[in-house]
Amino acid sequence: MIQTLIINNFKSIKSKAFNLKNLNLELGLNGMGKSTFIQSILAIKQSKDLIEGKLNLKGEYVNIGTTKDALYQYAKKDENLSFEIQFNDSDIFSMEFDYEIDADYFRFDPKLNMYGESNEALEKIIKSISNSDFQYLNANRIEPKSIYNKSYSNVVSDNNVGNNGEYTAHYIEIHGNNEVLFDNLLHKDTIVKDTTTNTDIINRTLINQINLWMGEISPGVNVRTTSISSEFVLLEYVFKQPNFGNTNRFKPENVGFGITYGLPIVTALLASKPGELIIIENPESHIHPRGQAELGKLIAKTAMNDVQIIVETHSDHILNGIRVAVKECDIDKDKVAIFYYEKIVEASEQYTKVIDIKVDKNGELSEYPKNMLDEWSNQLFKLM
Repeated sequence: MIQTLIINNFKSIKSKAFNLKNLNLELGLNGMGKSTFIQSILAIKQSKDLIEGKLNLKGEYVNIGTTKDALYQYAKKDENLSFEIQFNDSDIFSMEFDYEIDADYFRFDPKLNMYGESNEALEKIIKSISNSDFQYLNANRIEPKSIYNKSYSNVVSDNNVGNNGEYTAHYIEIHGNNEVLFDNLLHKDTIVKDTTTNTDIINRTLINQINLWMGEISPGVNVRTTSISSEFVLLEYVFKQPNFGNTNRFKPENVGFGITYGLPIVTALLASKPGELIIIENPESHIHPRGQAELGKLIAKTAMNDVQIIVETHSDHILNGIRVAVKECDIDKDKVAIFYYEKIVEASEQYTKVIDIKVDKNGELSEYPKNMLDEWSNQLFKLM
């Protein structure tokens, strides 16, 4: 788990120390720097040759561009891009990068930290990065369609659903009968009564829990996957009908974007493992506000375990779902960190300012920056 990440002179972030928790929420208007923070982690994660002192700006998770795109625009000649990162109570490792014009990578001396002292923490950092389970779901998730590709390397070897959620159907087909590891993620309707034996039945399989939680987004929905070849898997939805069983199977194209956009997120959360890092951009996309709030609760419940989650969102409902989860003790307040991003414009430069916000046991926030939660009241006031 990442405990600390200090960023200096990276894109719009001039200087900021992030003290991370299990659940880290990135809030703010568009273009304020939320993605910059996430891209710093993705750049480190995709740098397989970090041990050799190379930070890749282009890779499997993010394409930042060249060194000119990555370096803070107003950095002085003697100011370099640098990261300091700490995992799981290990020593903090500092990387100060050299600037090469038009390169798609930065270099640093892996034998020395930025203060010129020998540092053995890099090997621990590399081990933490390479060995941990990891899931990144970007904002551009795959659109609804009936047939999806399979990927053994993603679904089996790497245990994830793809950066765009494109392998979710294959993941469910392969892992659907596995049990959800964390008890607190079991949906409230998990326990059913066997009328014959009068005993409780608990079905904690991944597919059952996916169906129950997806029901918070679209009531009664059930996911069906069918392997149709060595390369493709079919995805369909059915809906429960009281007294009539299930409806016919529907193509994802015919039931709206919200279900298919939400499916990779619910799947990734329910399939999470101890020590995993999950990064999700805009989980609210195409989902009704009620479903967003329930998704916020599921995110919070997942982070209560030994799982670290970073969420970038514009949704009041995601935030409020997490606040309610704190108040209802689904997650400890000390496991939640909120970062609100603003832009500071001065005569000679402009940069990102990040406000640290805490949550108390009642779900109240330590600060309410302008534009964070007041748009509902702003528009309501105009209607009065």
